[in-house]
Amino acid sequence: MSLRINAQAPNFSAETTQGTIDFHEWIGDGWAILFSHPKDFTPVCTTELGYMAKLKPEFDKRNTKIIGLSIDPVGNHAKWAEDIAETQGTAPNYPMIGDTDLNVAKLYNMLPEDIDGGSDGRTAADNATVRTVFIVGPDKRIKLMLSYPMTTGRNFDEILRVLDSIQLTARHRVATPVNWRDGDKVIIAGSVSDDEARTIYPNGWEAPRPYLRIVPQPE
Repeated sequence: MSLRINAQAPNFSAETTQGTIDFHEWIGDGWAILFSHPKDFTPVCTTELGYMAKLKPEFDKRNTKIIGLSIDPVGNHAKWAEDIAETQGTAPNYPMIGDTDLNVAKLYNMLPEDIDGGSDGRTAADNATVRTVFIVGPDKRIKLMLSYPMTTGRNFDEILRVLDSIQLTARHRVATPVNWRDGDKVIIAGSVSDDEARTIYPNGWEAPRPYLRIVPQPE
């Protein structure tokens, strides 16, 4: 299956460290971040899972749930959580999917659909492509996809920044410029005509070019 931005996020049922879930039901009317890992007890992922646990209050403020995935049984996740707590200072405080049948990895195009068998005997190198972050909106559509190599830890501060941008631009007809941070100026979306923009922004805007219309971030 080929996934693209704005495609529907495939639904699935899976065992997690917090019980069985139906993904779309679990998301509810909020947002979700699904981030995947090739194997339990891997060093880079250990640091990532701990950091996401520390960031969870920030995602909670944004009505966004976090869910991890690793191609290992849920029982292994529980043992790994002890290591994460001891080495990173915080244990995962969000569900972790045990994708032992590789179903979710295949649904989300992280492993080829024609791979036979399950997680038994597979190494982290075999699952190297299972290193992706998905942001899913309340409409159950994919808003972001990012894939990383195994040797590069993911920047979850950047995921938080992107989430702020996606949520802002979902509420207002704006776009965010390079390196934007919450509170910075934004760009009026190209779909907004100048006549419409004058109604929305009666105080006007900066326009170094006619197609580049800059305004303060709307509330």
